[in-house]
Amino acid sequence: MNRLIINADRKKGRINRNIYGHFAEHLGRCIYEGLWVGEDSPIPNTRGIRNDVVEALRKIKVPVLRWPGGCFADHYHWQDGIGPREKRKKIVNSYWGGVTENNHFGTHEFMDLCAQLNAEPYICGNVGSGTVYEMEQWIEYLTFDGESPMASLRKENGREKPWKLKYFGIGNESWGCGGNMRAEYYADVYRRYQTYVKSYGDNEIFKIASGSHDDDFHWTEVLMERAGQFMDGLSLHYYTVSGECWEKKGSATEFGLEEYFRCLQKALLLDDLITKHSAIMDKYDPEKRVALIVDEWGAWHRVEPGTHPRFLYQQNSLRDALIAGISLNIFNRHCDRVRMANLAQIVNVLQALILTRGEEMILTPTYHVFDLYQVHQDADLLDFQLDCGDYELNGEKIPALNASVSRDETGRVNVTLCNLHATERVDLVGCFNSAELKIERVEGTVITADQVNAHNTFEETNKVKPEVFKDVQLKEAGFAATLPAASVLRLSLICAQQ
Repeated sequence: MNRLIINADRKKGRINRNIYGHFAEHLGRCIYEGLWVGEDSPIPNTRGIRNDVVEALRKIKVPVLRWPGGCFADHYHWQDGIGPREKRKKIVNSYWGGVTENNHFGTHEFMDLCAQLNAEPYICGNVGSGTVYEMEQWIEYLTFDGESPMASLRKENGREKPWKLKYFGIGNESWGCGGNMRAEYYADVYRRYQTYVKSYGDNEIFKIASGSHDDDFHWTEVLMERAGQFMDGLSLHYYTVSGECWEKKGSATEFGLEEYFRCLQKALLLDDLITKHSAIMDKYDPEKRVALIVDEWGAWHRVEPGTHPRFLYQQNSLRDALIAGISLNIFNRHCDRVRMANLAQIVNVLQALILTRGEEMILTPTYHVFDLYQVHQDADLLDFQLDCGDYELNGEKIPALNASVSRDETGRVNVTLCNLHATERVDLVGCFNSAELKIERVEGTVITADQVNAHNTFEETNKVKPEVFKDVQLKEAGFAATLPAASVLRLSLICAQQ
């Protein structure tokens, strides 16, 4: 029997809402067309930012948005993107396709986007090709409320008061596209650069170091030992790559059960990676002051046929919804150390929430997972035990179910569940290990489809969407439910004090 025991009296920590964060890079059609269309566009917009995308993102309560990269961040010189748009310098995006950008979307436009979304801005600074002075000036331009050259320049460009900026990253993937540095070298570079990332007035900056990827535990060890005292967060990047390897990625929509299984297997590895990186951090930071920031994660498939190979435009299927559900459940369960995560990326790139085609827009299965899971934002993680059978294929096995449980400020207990089995329904019994809670009713919402590669298109926009889940019954001390094959489910348990 598959059983979920919820110890509702034991809180394991607070799930930081920033775990549900996002990432927007100058890459492909993420910024230009996806978010920015310009004030003269026939596509409805507010100061150049398209309204339909903002409305959809506000619905899922995007808490934080990372920009301008990614690899682009270490090519980006922020003063190219300020001032009158018609006078801004055109640049070559040498990392992502060699296309020319007009820089119409820069600092002011990004901060405006975050304001429209009610999201915290998270800016990643240029270490790879930028200077300490350039980074110092950007912080002054953004946050200094007084008389100074950069504050005066900001006012000339139409912004009288400084912005609030909490999150600032010092470089991106410094082990790779951000400079190909060794951990020992970057630790010293980080110490130097962060010295000049000042907190002006009451604007306190949360400094994030460029951390490891995958199982590079040496990088985490060196950074924590040599620079841990100077950081507030350390990043980690992990992508669920379909296909055999990076060079031979699989299709986003044309795959069989073996490829489906392999992708979910890779997504589940994230739990072990976070556990091991966290253990290293615990050695140097037992109080868990430094947050683990998973600021790039998601599925990475082959680009869609006929699209630019460096624009990383891919479709998004029910399989991706399960990858998202698994990953978010893992982040929730590690909320003692993981206090931000940023899906790559928000529109038109990799595991996007939204795809656009001119004035058209569709929501992906991954968007709907974030919609379901938003109930976990700032909720209390509850202790639980999940005992379940395995999903076996070709002699290999993974747990059939994946879950997280939290209680929100209204007292409602929200359970998010993924049935990873591609072809079989799974019965689950849930019970409260608490004498003080009584369930009055249960509400369910499910994301599933007949095929694991089902996806939404501009011709069929709602092939995968949330539906009311009815296959659940209240029991004396819990519930019983039958989860459809390949499904992401949210059960909201409305409780009353006895």
